[in-house]
Amino acid sequence: MAITVCLVAGCSSVGQWWHNGFKVGPEYCGTPAPVADQWIDAGNPRIKTAPADFSCWWTVFNDPVLDRLVHTAYQQNLPLKIAGLRILEARAQRGIAAGSLFPQQQGMNAGYTRNKFSDNMYPFGAFPGNREFDNWMVGFDMAWELDIWGKIRRGIEGADANLDAQVENYDDVLVMLQAEVAAAYIQMRAVEEQWAYARKNVEIQQTSLEIIQKRFDQGVVGELDVRQAGAQLAVTESLIPRLEQSHRQIQNGLCLLMGMPPGSLQAELSETQPIPLPSAEVVVGIPAELLRRRPDIRRAERQAAAQSARIGMAEAELYPHLAITGTIAFEAEQFGDLLDWPSIGGRVGPGLRWNILNYGRIQNRIRVEDARFQQAAIAYQNTVLAANKEAEDAIVAFLREQQRVQSLEQAAREVIRALEIGMRLYEQGVVDYQRVLDSQRAAVLQQDALAQSRGQVATNLVAVYKALGGGWGMRQAIDPDAQCAVPLETIPQPEPTPMDASAAGR
Repeated sequence: MAITVCLVAGCSSVGQWWHNGFKVGPEYCGTPAPVADQWIDAGNPRIKTAPADFSCWWTVFNDPVLDRLVHTAYQQNLPLKIAGLRILEARAQRGIAAGSLFPQQQGMNAGYTRNKFSDNMYPFGAFPGNREFDNWMVGFDMAWELDIWGKIRRGIEGADANLDAQVENYDDVLVMLQAEVAAAYIQMRAVEEQWAYARKNVEIQQTSLEIIQKRFDQGVVGELDVRQAGAQLAVTESLIPRLEQSHRQIQNGLCLLMGMPPGSLQAELSETQPIPLPSAEVVVGIPAELLRRRPDIRRAERQAAAQSARIGMAEAELYPHLAITGTIAFEAEQFGDLLDWPSIGGRVGPGLRWNILNYGRIQNRIRVEDARFQQAAIAYQNTVLAANKEAEDAIVAFLREQQRVQSLEQAAREVIRALEIGMRLYEQGVVDYQRVLDSQRAAVLQQDALAQSRGQVATNLVAVYKALGGGWGMRQAIDPDAQCAVPLETIPQPEPTPMDASAAGR
């Protein structure tokens, strides 16, 4: 597929000269992106394409604990703070680039020298006067390269685009953080439901073992039934330590996302809660909105814009560079005369630099930057395609897992009923214990699968909102009465460290 890059010459019109100033190199005006017209499952009644606000998508689960975890992660997550500090870094870099529009070199010089002329260099009579003297000097130097070809202004354009990219990177980290918190929380609740099913099955199998033991003591059944029942009970009991381990590890992962030491959330998460199950319907908008909502897409586009500016910076090296240099200084033999008006002197004048002999290297440098721009443009297009795929995958997973839950719920009801009937028939001596044992095994497997599937439905919905780029609006000023209201600070700042405190003391 041919790649269309929208670039126009920087000197295309006189009006641009007056509006932006003369700048060599291309003017970036965006890169086309392939995006589907509609979702594959747009005809499904559970998929709504109406416009929607995903700023607080996690509130669809109606779980106050999840709301608190998301807000805490926003305030305390350390990788998110690092992303915020990168914005400050890019902002400072932009300030450095803008400062290059002004005199690039300036400095104050002061000094003292003791001078003596060589007798062999200047024979007596050829240089009358004192051959030894002092020299006191204080002055100011300046050099200013004029931005005739727009190299500095291109640098500012690139710095602006890089600053935008870092803001989008912050939003992308925030979106992924919210999704990780919600997915981990849902997984924890799913493990708790598996845990509850396992304990219930242990109780049922313990009761069965007691009944079988009594029948064995009465000589009604053989030892095989007792051993099989004991073995099945032990297998079911072995599930509980594994679930306890998973529960603890998920909590530790949540603590890391919260920026807390492991164990800090045990009190808050000690109460068992059901899996948060949202509505069966989901509002997804249209695919074209991904270009506006997804921070990673916007970041890729800004990276392409920054690279476009670097082409102009490289091209400016083809042309002569004009600089104005100057010095003003007070200079005297006696220190007491240093600041007198007759001691003042200086020089000012233009300077020209033109890398004529380096044209081959400059041209190749331009080709390098242009090739990098083409790479950035393709990366942007690929990011759009990947985002479209991610959203489609999440949508179909959400829809199909709902169907799977319905089947598993029916299977769980049937197997529990079969277990009840089988146990009653076994007590009556109608069937052997193998039928009961098969039902017990099936009950454990089906209920465990059902809990996992219920959790997967909610997790898949989280993936849908993540793929749609929801949640980054949390950093913006939110109505204090909104359901997901958070403090209005845009970039969470890290807490002062001992190193910072010592530096401030200095």
